[in-house]
Amino acid sequence: MNKEVRVRFAPSPTGGLHLGGVRTALFNYLFAKKHHGKFILRVEDTDQTRFVEGAEQYIVDCLEWCGISPDESPQKPGAFGPYRQSERKPSYRQYAEQLVASGYAYYAFDTPEELTAKRAAEPNFLYGQKSRMQMRNSLTLTQSEVSELLAQNAPHVIRIKMPADEQVTFADMIRGVVSFDTNLVDDKVLLKADGMPTYHLAVVVDDKAMEISHIFRGEEWLPSAPIHILLWKYLGWANEMPAWAHLPLILKPDGNGKLSKRDGDRLGFPVYAMNWTDPKTGDLTKGFKELGFMPEAFINLLALLGWNDGTDKEIFSLEELKASFSVERISKAGAKFDFEKAKWFNHEWIKQLPVGRLKLAVSSLLKQNGMEANEEKLAEIIELVKDRCTLLPDFVAQTAYFFTAPTEFDSAAVKPKWNTDKAIFFEEFANTLAIELTALELEASFKALAENKGLKPGEVMLPLRIMLVGGKFGPGVFDIVKLLGKEETQNRIAKGIAEFNS
Repeated sequence: MNKEVRVRFAPSPTGGLHLGGVRTALFNYLFAKKHHGKFILRVEDTDQTRFVEGAEQYIVDCLEWCGISPDESPQKPGAFGPYRQSERKPSYRQYAEQLVASGYAYYAFDTPEELTAKRAAEPNFLYGQKSRMQMRNSLTLTQSEVSELLAQNAPHVIRIKMPADEQVTFADMIRGVVSFDTNLVDDKVLLKADGMPTYHLAVVVDDKAMEISHIFRGEEWLPSAPIHILLWKYLGWANEMPAWAHLPLILKPDGNGKLSKRDGDRLGFPVYAMNWTDPKTGDLTKGFKELGFMPEAFINLLALLGWNDGTDKEIFSLEELKASFSVERISKAGAKFDFEKAKWFNHEWIKQLPVGRLKLAVSSLLKQNGMEANEEKLAEIIELVKDRCTLLPDFVAQTAYFFTAPTEFDSAAVKPKWNTDKAIFFEEFANTLAIELTALELEASFKALAENKGLKPGEVMLPLRIMLVGGKFGPGVFDIVKLLGKEETQNRIAKGIAEFNS
């Protein structure tokens, strides 16, 4: 690649960030980093009617949480700003007017009422080759009528004039050669009546101004590709046009259509990266972060939705993804989202992450539930139970007994075989407990005492666990004893004996 790789993620600040959007950002980021290029965040806020307060900062926060912060953005401007389309407004009209002057676009003065009436009369009405000469625009009006309307500041839009009987063909990095028949594409609006560009004009002008080299975007933008390619050509920039890659869709779990927020609501899993509260309605949509996903797992699972490195490897760190990523390995077919698999990724990451990466999140969750441990003890607790946790909130249930003695016991698992000999054994074990021993040494002394009393170690191991934690769960029982300490262990054994004797 001769010139610097510059890619952009260009979301609209209209609400929560869908996991498909994060994957688009991720693939842009990975491609840029693989080729020592730049990853840019450009906020496409030209549609002011859909703008939502706080959405831009939310997008920035999501990318930061994921660990894929941009090299250039509204918050970190570089030499190609501004990075919000609304702040670039003056630059768009000149290009729209240039297109009119060169015959590739035209002024359309049709009022919203006229268009509504036309659509009512023709249900499948498209403003294009077959209908443009019946409408009120600079192709049907005289030059003097057009000049007079413009002088009066009559409301108007500028539309692209799609050519007839042409094939627009381009090479997509994922899909190969793609062709479109221009007869099937309508005359899209390029500049709105308020002077703001539509996506079609703005995206081309901005990609040229920001020297974007490669465009990664969702498959849903494929139908817009012929318009954008023609605009690159009509504006005289055909030789500088970026390479294109249209990413496969993320599909519903059954594979039947694109995954939506509604599907997440219906099936009980998030589709947004982080919690999003709609400022107008106050409705909260849950995100992966707050559900208890680690960003490493979230990024890992997204990368494998539509990409693989050609091997069976599934666990990738961000650094490994940067090194392994290649466009050639992106699938053309849509990828089904599987929430159980997503949880598997999180479980695997929790198991292998160092305690230091988990400590802050776990400590915060424990405090919210009235539990607190010093750093050293917390680190030991996390190390003991992390293999048993799929989502971060699981740490609360898996560690609660370290902070609070159980008030309920699974007595049914013990009482049928409980007897006086066992009660005496536990009293002696508690009285002679040598907490300075290691967990392995404690286990050995426990088993030796059991044999000395004529008991099988297996007969007394389960009652000890239930005395300490309340049920048949938890890590190694003598690891628990070590962390609880001598006094607390003795108290719990005494309480357990009383419970089983009753």
